[in-house]
Amino acid sequence: MSNRSGHYSEYPQHHPHDHGRALPRRPVASQAVAAPLPTQEGYTLVHAGKQVRFGPVVFWIVVGTVTLLGMWSAATATYFAFRDDVLTRLIARQAEMQYAYEDRIAELRAKVDRTTSRQLLDQEQFDQKLEQIMRRQTALESRATALGTIPDNSVTGSIRPPSRGAAATDAAASGTPKPSPINDTVIFVAPPDREARLESRAPIVTDVQPNQFAKIQGVDNVLGRLQASLDQVEGRQIAALNAVEDGMESRVRRMRGVFTDLGLDMAQLEAATPRVGMGGPFVPVKLSANAGAFERQLYRINITRAQVERLNRTLALVPYRKPVVGEVEFTSGFGVRTDPFLGRPAMHTGLDFRASTGDPVRVTANGKVVSSGWAGGYGRMVEVDHGNGLSTRYGHLSEIDVKVGDQVKIGQMMGAVGSTGRSTGPHLHYETRIDGEAVDPQKFLRAGVRLSAG
Repeated sequence: MSNRSGHYSEYPQHHPHDHGRALPRRPVASQAVAAPLPTQEGYTLVHAGKQVRFGPVVFWIVVGTVTLLGMWSAATATYFAFRDDVLTRLIARQAEMQYAYEDRIAELRAKVDRTTSRQLLDQEQFDQKLEQIMRRQTALESRATALGTIPDNSVTGSIRPPSRGAAATDAAASGTPKPSPINDTVIFVAPPDREARLESRAPIVTDVQPNQFAKIQGVDNVLGRLQASLDQVEGRQIAALNAVEDGMESRVRRMRGVFTDLGLDMAQLEAATPRVGMGGPFVPVKLSANAGAFERQLYRINITRAQVERLNRTLALVPYRKPVVGEVEFTSGFGVRTDPFLGRPAMHTGLDFRASTGDPVRVTANGKVVSSGWAGGYGRMVEVDHGNGLSTRYGHLSEIDVKVGDQVKIGQMMGAVGSTGRSTGPHLHYETRIDGEAVDPQKFLRAGVRLSAG
């Protein structure tokens, strides 16, 4: 039991000299009047007759320590009491966070996979479009090559005088100028699109690599420009092909019209056409089943071109060209006229071309010389048989350069203009005959003009 030190104890105080003497018992009330002892602050702990005095600081330290220990014990007891629930919540929290992270990672991975797949798909589509464009360009280049191999089978020349300048110089240098309205020179002319180039192809293909992932809009613009460029080239090729086809078909119609206008049997003339040195195995022309419009049109053009070549060989036997070079001026036409010597009406069986002595006279169609020499009123005269009853005569020549039996070609010089025979001055007397009967040469010349007009 602890008491404040300022109070009196209930037991009497004994002096050491009082041992052995009996002290009288005093009443309890009398004890209250004893003199007080000096007071001391602190706390006394009494146990089993022993006293332990504590100061106030030590006392409160002890009390605080005991209190903290009690609180710690309570907290520990509570922790262990609720330990399982806390751990469960913590584990659940950790699991929830882990699942959330895994879901986020899976979502990001799926997004990356989708992005990669989309990029691969875009790349594949770009490669396919680029490959398609390259195949189309290759096809257009092969078409341009095919167009370049199509010769111009048109027969050139007319009754107009030859053009001066480079053409006249070339003709003079060759030594065999073409005297006829139309000659058989075949000129190979490349179509306009043969020189066409894909301006955008080289830089575009260089700048845009197949493995470069550009923006879709930019790639589409590049492919669009390529497609537009190819469309322009294809359009020019189709236009050139249409022009070639129309020109050849028109040429065939005019060539067939020559035979109709002249009343000639085209089949007989084709049969009489001499065969040139050609041959080889027969390989039929076949058009593939998957051929496009361009290939089918090119096939038709090749068929028409073969017809033009055959008709050209046949027309080489028809004398529709003029026999002299230069301006055409007739001094006397075909038909009834006044005879220059007798002054009486007479039949003039040919055309008289104004010319100077020594001017070259040329063959108007392929044939064979059947007469060469003096022939009465013709003077010096050459007659050429062209087959199938067609023949031509060239009279009043001053000189003759061919002999009987010679095979002559169109434009070949056979003599020179003169005034031999029954003539009043230098000129060329020219006749065309069918089965020995003289016909108007202008009929043939007009047919040649119409044929060369296209």
